[in-house]
Amino acid sequence: MSIYEQVLTFIHRPEPESFERLALAVFRHQFDTVGAYRRYCKGRGVERDGVRSVEEVPAVSNVAFKYADLAIDGASLSPDAAVFLTSGTTQGRGRRGRHIVARPEIYRASALAHLRTMLFPDARRMAMLAMHPTADAMPESSLSAMITWCIEEFATRTHLAAASRERVDVAAATAFLAECEARREPVCLLGTTAAFAALFSELRSRGVKLRLAAGSRMMDTGGAKGQAVPMHALEVLALAGEWLSISPATVINEYGMTELCSQLYDATSFNCPGGSDSEERFKIPPPWLRVTARDPVTLRPMPDGEIGLLTFFDLANVGSVSAVMTEDLGFVKGGRVRVLG
Repeated sequence: MSIYEQVLTFIHRPEPESFERLALAVFRHQFDTVGAYRRYCKGRGVERDGVRSVEEVPAVSNVAFKYADLAIDGASLSPDAAVFLTSGTTQGRGRRGRHIVARPEIYRASALAHLRTMLFPDARRMAMLAMHPTADAMPESSLSAMITWCIEEFATRTHLAAASRERVDVAAATAFLAECEARREPVCLLGTTAAFAALFSELRSRGVKLRLAAGSRMMDTGGAKGQAVPMHALEVLALAGEWLSISPATVINEYGMTELCSQLYDATSFNCPGGSDSEERFKIPPPWLRVTARDPVTLRPMPDGEIGLLTFFDLANVGSVSAVMTEDLGFVKGGRVRVLG
């Protein structure tokens, strides 16, 4: 069984006790096949067979994806690969991060499996409103790919993508939601915080409060671009209740990035025992994503509950680099993650 097949098998049938073994096999595969990563490891004095635990695997900064192709050699030439770009950078479009995903079917499997657990634990299909472009309109966006797969897997025939590359069509989105309200049909909204801010503003300007059917839900992917004053996640909860009548338990914030093929979601009473519906929330990673907080100076893992730089080992990144360190601060407690900013 190839390393890719092993990762797919783990995603479909997770065995937590085998994570460490598989993670080390993935690291060795990446050391052998990702030239830029191998040079980075050697520069840090790390050799292929010298790593004994996931904590010892050298992590690259997510910023490094702007400067090197961190994917298996030749992946960019493969017709089967997908190339996803980060949303932007102060250094210009030429310095946008680029994640070359050699096996997009693994990204799809990872995204859908955790969505099924965290956003659709009731295993129901429903009407769906995407307030972010889908993959046909924005093929370079990993979020667009994920939203498209979500519609394919979980939507009924009643669905709408109310966004283009240029803008979010809040009028079309409002009309769609009003139709769902009239039919008492639950609906799932997918989009960025900025898109939802535009929707709430439209409803407020019209003086329209929708009462969406019970079971309606929202996946808020974050993102302040386009907002003069960024909206806090707790404000999204309040406004979703006020203008859409969506329960706080089913407003689920997603944490993800172009450089990872796996995502984390809010733990609430809807999807997780002991989850919080209104206070600051912990996020749940899937079993194939290991999260640690690291000391900013020594890069050593912090004890449970102590703040550090969030670092990820994502088995679903098997065709690129799995160990990725971010500039985000947070802590891990009992396997759950609190993102602080």
